Amino acid sequence: MKKKIIRRELKETASIDHTLHPILQRIYQARGITSLTELDHALEKLLPYHNLLGIEKAVQYLAAALSHQKKMLIVGDFDADGATSTAVAIRALKSFGAQHIHYLVPNRFAFGYGLTPELVAVAIKEFNPDVIITVDNGIANHAGVIAAKENNITVIITDHHLPAETLPPADVIVNPNQHGDFFPSKNMAGVGVIFYVMLALRRHLTETQWFSVNNIPEPNMSKLLDIVALGTVADVVPLDYNNRIMVHQGLRRIRADQCIPGIKALFAIANRDHRKIVASDLGFIVAPRLNAAGRLDDMSLGIECLLCDDHAKARAMATTLNQLNDERRIIEQDMQESAMTVLEKFKPNQQKTLPHGVCLFDETWHQGVIGIVAARIKDRLHRPVIAFARAANDVEIKGSARSIPGFHIRDALASIATQHPQMIEKFGGHAMAAGLTLKREYFEKFSEIFNAVVSQKIREEDLSHKLMTDGELASNELSLEIAEKLREAGPWGQAFPEPLFDGVFTIIDQRLVGSKHLKMLLSKEGKTIDAIAFNVDLNQWPNYRCHDVNVAYRMDINEYRGKRSVQMIVEYMESKDNS
Repeated sequence: MKKKIIRRELKETASIDHTLHPILQRIYQARGITSLTELDHALEKLLPYHNLLGIEKAVQYLAAALSHQKKMLIVGDFDADGATSTAVAIRALKSFGAQHIHYLVPNRFAFGYGLTPELVAVAIKEFNPDVIITVDNGIANHAGVIAAKENNITVIITDHHLPAETLPPADVIVNPNQHGDFFPSKNMAGVGVIFYVMLALRRHLTETQWFSVNNIPEPNMSKLLDIVALGTVADVVPLDYNNRIMVHQGLRRIRADQCIPGIKALFAIANRDHRKIVASDLGFIVAPRLNAAGRLDDMSLGIECLLCDDHAKARAMATTLNQLNDERRIIEQDMQESAMTVLEKFKPNQQKTLPHGVCLFDETWHQGVIGIVAARIKDRLHRPVIAFARAANDVEIKGSARSIPGFHIRDALASIATQHPQMIEKFGGHAMAAGLTLKREYFEKFSEIFNAVVSQKIREEDLSHKLMTDGELASNELSLEIAEKLREAGPWGQAFPEPLFDGVFTIIDQRLVGSKHLKMLLSKEGKTIDAIAFNVDLNQWPNYRCHDVNVAYRMDINEYRGKRSVQMIVEYMESKDNS
């Protein structure tokens, strides 16, 4: 699909600081940075927890549970945010002296998402908890909370997903997105929310002399930030200033070899040196391997890897997770090909024939992989996509939705649920990603309604795929020095994107590597530079008739046999010869 390259607008503001390199100044200004203070990632700059609605009440419940050594159960989610949230809660509470602490993550295929009544029944049978603490879920689980309360279980919800009009009757809810919450950052992942709860609890326990009375070393909460950084990046939440601080500090721990064995093992199994990673490596290397457990099997394996303090055992678990991820890739590839076959009837190269909102369903699709398939198809078509798979009961289908800027997918589902109350069994999510369950018989009708809603609410200009770049680099700026400055200038991520540049280059050489990646030698004003484009369209590239190419690219550092060199990671390219 052809993309439109647009250069970011620079606001007419004073220089952030004259000591910053001009390239960094323009990049930061394009991202709304107006002061050096916004680039200070010191821990003391984290927002205080006091403005989080319900956090003091949650601390009182947790402190009482600790004092009486009540049985506490963490109920997590089956994705990387849920796994890291569970690990943070378990590690923190154990370090506070909790003796009866367990976790339970619903099997995606048997129970579905969150604290359901069925999961409560399992929790009672296996753990008989006094207190249930949800992490990265719970805000939409009214029936599950009611079931827990009917069994005299205290329920503490910690979540970050958008709430419905009514809240479940939990004893306390901590969620920066609930009504009446004045916490300035609404972008924390689930792992960030539970980290803040644990920060507040640690402060309370310190002030009440809990640690000294019980002869417990006062825990250093910064030791959890490698896990917090992983969950934050993996959940693709906007990297606002507060999230950037947590990610930056977590990356520092990982690079300094102070991370947990599980993270180190997951990097090692991917043949990556954890001491040289950047934020995107958490999202593209560690998170998929961790997520593979929840997608294909049971997320408990991923959580155990994050809880393990034995390097050999962590490496064995990372090996299994890597094998699951390889299996996931094969399943995903088959599903993508199947999806594109279905879309052929719409002639996907002719955008006007496509629905504005795309719904896809196949009997053979794997429920654990539909989210990735929806994301891939969304990237290819640049329009909201929902991929559905058959549920275990054969009566329902479960969908995973991915959206594009300009269309709030969770609000769209809420609108459909209001207008057609019998259609959607349940739903939840964010602006850019959501999940839902339908009765199978409603798929065709839902597809029509979804397309109509998207058509009404989205602008045509939002359907054109735009690449926002930071402009052009001069030939003398295509250097290792600049690449290193950009690498260290992050952390980059959602809503604080890694610098992307564009320019016209001459192709000196091009060849396929690894069957579908295009390795190139490009030239600009006499300067040559290595470049690579991953997963190219083999119907278009290599193109030996192409002489000049317009490229959107990121600067990167290639390390090979101890030698470091600059290279371009090509995000998009188009021939200039026939333009």
